[in-house]
Amino acid sequence: MNKLTPMERIWFIVNLIPHGSVLPYGVVADLAGLPGRARYVSRALRLAPDPLFLPWHRVINSQGKISFAKDTEPFRTQQELLRSEGITVNAGKISLSQYQWKPDLATLVFELPF
Repeated sequence: MNKLTPMERIWFIVNLIPHGSVLPYGVVADLAGLPGRARYVSRALRLAPDPLFLPWHRVINSQGKISFAKDTEPFRTQQELLRSEGITVNAGKISLSQYQWKPDLATLVFELPF
């Protein structure tokens, strides 16, 4: 198996986040083997090629909030995409206790190629 770059590992994790679930940037970094690199996750999402069709909207900040400034097009787009998946968004906030994805052991052992 080819070794994935750090950015490719982030994209892989983001693609695993199920419909109707979210993950904070820092958890994505942790699962990708990049602890403490939450900002790098943000950068990786910005630089992702369009053909990847990443569900970028499922990645939020550690406080359960959309990171884009309110009243901006990216904020509205992310909020709309999350709501279309059945996620309740109140003033840009998402309940992590209700919607945060917690991958099971089988996912961690058998689906992560790194």
